[in-house]
Amino acid sequence: MLTGTFLSCQAQNHEKIKWMGFEEAVLAAEKNPKKIYIDVYTAWCGWCKRMDATTFSNDTVAAYMEKNFYCVKFDAETKDTLHFKNNIFVYKPEYKANELALSLLSGKMGYPSTVFIDEKFNLLTVVQSYLTPEQIMPMLKYFGENIYLNKTWEDYQKEAN
Repeated sequence: MLTGTFLSCQAQNHEKIKWMGFEEAVLAAEKNPKKIYIDVYTAWCGWCKRMDATTFSNDTVAAYMEKNFYCVKFDAETKDTLHFKNNIFVYKPEYKANELALSLLSGKMGYPSTVFIDEKFNLLTVVQSYLTPEQIMPMLKYFGENIYLNKTWEDYQKEAN
Protein backbone atom coordinates (compact mmCIF):
# COMPACT_ATOMS: atom_id res chain seq x y z
CA MET A 1 0.00 0.00 0.00
CA LEU A 2 1.22 3.47 -0.80
CA THR A 3 1.81 5.93 1.98
CA GLY A 4 3.78 9.19 2.23
CA THR A 5 3.75 9.98 -1.49
CA PHE A 6 0.12 11.05 -1.61
CA LEU A 7 -1.32 13.85 0.45
CA SER A 8 -4.31 13.06 2.57
CA CYS A 9 -7.06 15.33 3.73
CA GLN A 10 -6.36 14.38 7.33
CA ALA A 11 -2.72 15.43 7.06
CA GLN A 12 -3.58 18.80 5.52
CA ASN A 13 -6.55 20.24 7.38
CA HIS A 14 -6.91 23.19 5.00
CA GLU A 15 -7.74 20.91 2.10
CA LYS A 16 -11.37 20.50 1.16
CA ILE A 17 -10.89 17.54 -1.17
CA LYS A 18 -10.36 14.03 0.13
CA TRP A 19 -7.34 13.08 -1.96
CA MET A 20 -6.73 9.37 -2.45
CA GLY A 21 -3.73 7.35 -3.53
CA PHE A 22 -3.82 6.17 -7.13
CA GLU A 23 -4.20 2.47 -6.30
CA GLU A 24 -6.80 3.33 -3.64
CA ALA A 25 -8.86 5.25 -6.21
CA VAL A 26 -8.64 2.37 -8.70
CA LEU A 27 -9.87 -0.09 -6.05
CA ALA A 28 -12.71 2.25 -5.10
CA ALA A 29 -13.71 2.68 -8.77
CA GLU A 30 -13.72 -1.10 -9.25
CA LYS A 31 -16.19 -1.45 -6.36
CA ASN A 32 -18.26 1.66 -7.09
CA PRO A 33 -17.58 2.97 -10.62
CA LYS A 34 -16.83 6.66 -10.81
CA LYS A 35 -14.42 8.69 -12.91
CA ILE A 36 -10.97 9.48 -11.54
CA TYR A 37 -9.50 12.96 -11.45
CA ILE A 38 -5.71 12.99 -11.13
CA ASP A 39 -3.73 16.07 -10.16
CA VAL A 40 -0.19 15.29 -11.37
CA TYR A 41 2.22 17.51 -9.48
CA THR A 42 5.77 17.74 -8.14
CA ALA A 43 6.98 19.01 -4.77
CA TRP A 44 8.97 21.83 -6.39
CA CYS A 45 6.18 23.10 -8.68
CA GLY A 46 5.05 26.59 -7.67
CA TRP A 47 1.97 26.56 -9.90
CA CYS A 48 0.95 23.22 -8.36
CA LYS A 49 1.05 24.81 -4.91
CA ARG A 50 -0.93 27.78 -6.18
CA MET A 51 -3.58 25.45 -7.63
CA ASP A 52 -3.82 23.72 -4.23
CA ALA A 53 -4.22 27.07 -2.47
CA THR A 54 -6.74 28.57 -4.89
CA THR A 55 -8.54 26.15 -7.18
CA PHE A 56 -8.73 23.08 -4.95
CA SER A 57 -9.67 25.16 -1.90
CA ASN A 58 -12.64 26.68 -3.74
CA ASP A 59 -15.85 25.39 -2.15
CA THR A 60 -17.70 24.87 -5.46
CA VAL A 61 -14.77 23.07 -7.11
CA ALA A 62 -14.10 20.88 -4.07
CA ALA A 63 -17.76 19.90 -3.62
CA TYR A 64 -18.16 19.04 -7.30
CA MET A 65 -14.97 17.00 -7.39
CA GLU A 66 -15.88 15.10 -4.22
CA LYS A 67 -19.32 14.23 -5.59
CA ASN A 68 -18.33 13.21 -9.12
CA PHE A 69 -14.78 11.86 -9.01
CA TYR A 70 -12.31 9.86 -7.03
CA CYS A 71 -9.64 12.51 -6.57
CA VAL A 72 -5.97 11.57 -6.73
CA LYS A 73 -3.01 13.80 -5.99
CA PHE A 74 -0.12 12.08 -7.74
CA ASP A 75 3.53 13.07 -7.31
CA ALA A 76 5.06 12.51 -10.75
CA GLU A 77 8.44 11.97 -9.11
CA THR A 78 7.35 9.29 -6.66
CA LYS A 79 9.82 6.48 -6.23
CA ASP A 80 7.03 4.14 -5.11
CA THR A 81 6.24 1.13 -7.28
CA LEU A 82 2.68 1.24 -8.59
CA HIS A 83 0.47 -1.49 -10.04
CA PHE A 84 -2.20 -0.75 -12.64
CA LYS A 85 -3.79 -2.77 -15.46
CA ASN A 86 -1.40 -5.70 -14.94
CA ASN A 87 1.58 -3.36 -15.29
CA ILE A 88 4.23 -2.34 -12.81
CA PHE A 89 5.30 1.31 -12.85
CA VAL A 90 8.61 2.33 -11.28
CA TYR A 91 10.65 5.49 -10.95
CA LYS A 92 12.85 6.22 -13.96
CA PRO A 93 15.86 8.31 -12.90
CA GLU A 94 16.72 9.22 -16.49
CA TYR A 95 13.35 11.01 -16.73
CA LYS A 96 13.15 12.04 -13.07
CA ALA A 97 9.61 10.65 -13.06
CA ASN A 98 7.55 7.58 -12.32
CA GLU A 99 6.56 5.49 -15.35
CA LEU A 100 2.88 5.99 -14.51
CA ALA A 101 3.30 9.77 -14.81
CA LEU A 102 5.22 9.28 -18.05
CA SER A 103 2.41 7.10 -19.36
CA LEU A 104 -0.45 9.37 -18.25
CA LEU A 105 1.24 12.46 -19.70
CA SER A 106 2.56 10.72 -22.83
CA GLY A 107 6.07 11.76 -21.88
CA LYS A 108 5.16 15.48 -21.92
CA MET A 109 6.14 16.28 -18.38
CA GLY A 110 4.50 19.58 -17.45
CA TYR A 111 3.05 20.50 -14.07
CA PRO A 112 0.44 20.82 -12.88
CA SER A 113 -1.34 18.36 -15.13
CA THR A 114 -5.00 17.45 -14.86
CA VAL A 115 -5.89 13.92 -15.96
CA PHE A 116 -9.43 12.60 -16.39
CA ILE A 117 -9.99 8.82 -16.48
CA ASP A 118 -13.37 7.18 -17.08
CA GLU A 119 -14.99 4.41 -15.05
CA LYS A 120 -13.28 1.75 -17.17
CA PHE A 121 -9.86 3.37 -16.62
CA ASN A 122 -9.59 4.83 -20.11
CA LEU A 123 -7.76 8.12 -20.42
CA LEU A 124 -10.22 10.86 -21.39
CA THR A 125 -7.90 13.86 -21.56
CA VAL A 126 -4.88 15.60 -20.08
CA VAL A 127 -4.70 19.35 -19.50
CA GLN A 128 -1.27 20.73 -18.66
CA SER A 129 -1.66 24.08 -16.99
CA TYR A 130 -2.56 25.90 -13.84
CA LEU A 131 -6.35 26.13 -13.83
CA THR A 132 -8.46 28.67 -11.96
CA PRO A 133 -11.82 27.64 -10.49
CA GLU A 134 -13.51 29.37 -13.46
CA GLN A 135 -11.40 27.39 -15.92
CA ILE A 136 -11.70 24.00 -14.25
CA MET A 137 -15.45 23.94 -13.50
CA PRO A 138 -16.54 23.58 -17.15
CA MET A 139 -14.06 20.70 -17.55
CA LEU A 140 -15.29 19.00 -14.40
CA LYS A 141 -18.90 19.26 -15.61
CA TYR A 142 -18.01 18.18 -19.16
CA PHE A 143 -16.58 14.90 -17.91
CA GLY A 144 -18.48 14.55 -14.62
CA GLU A 145 -21.88 14.82 -16.32
CA ASN A 146 -20.86 12.71 -19.34
CA ILE A 147 -21.40 15.60 -21.74
CA TYR A 148 -18.25 14.45 -23.56
CA LEU A 149 -20.14 11.36 -24.78
CA ASN A 150 -22.46 13.44 -26.98
CA LYS A 151 -20.76 16.77 -27.58
CA THR A 152 -17.32 18.00 -28.54
CA TRP A 153 -15.46 20.22 -26.09
CA GLU A 154 -15.61 23.05 -28.63
CA ASP A 155 -19.41 22.82 -28.98
CA TYR A 156 -19.81 22.57 -25.21
CA GLN A 157 -17.70 25.70 -24.70
CA LYS A 158 -19.71 27.65 -27.27
CA GLU A 159 -22.96 26.79 -25.50
CA ALA A 160 -21.53 27.52 -22.07
CA ASN A 161 -20.50 31.06 -23.03
